[in-house]
Amino acid sequence: MTPENDKQPPCFGNLEKVFPMQENGLRRTPEDCFYHCPVKTRCLRHAMATKDGVKVEEELIDRSEQAGIMNFFERWSRKKQVHRRIRIREKKEE
Repeated sequence: MTPENDKQPPCFGNLEKVFPMQENGLRRTPEDCFYHCPVKTRCLRHAMATKDGVKVEEELIDRSEQAGIMNFFERWSRKKQVHRRIRIREKKEE
C-alpha cells in the first residue's frame, strides 16, 4: 500500500457519493469531486468496477436503446458482456 492510498477520502469509490443520480435521471460528478479531489480518476474507476458500477453501465445501455442508438440485439449483446465481466471479476476475488 502506498502513502497515496492512505490519504483516500472516506467517499473513495462510493458510487452514490462520487457519481450520484440527479433529478433529471442522469448521473453527474459533484463539483467538489470534479475540481478539488486529487484522486478523482482512481476513485471513479474504482466505483465503476463495483456491482453498482455495472448498474450504471446497464443504465447507459438501456438509455441508448430508448434513444434509438442501438437495437435490441446490440443491447442484449452488451448486457451479456457486462455480466460476463462481473462473473470473471467474482472468480478472481475467490
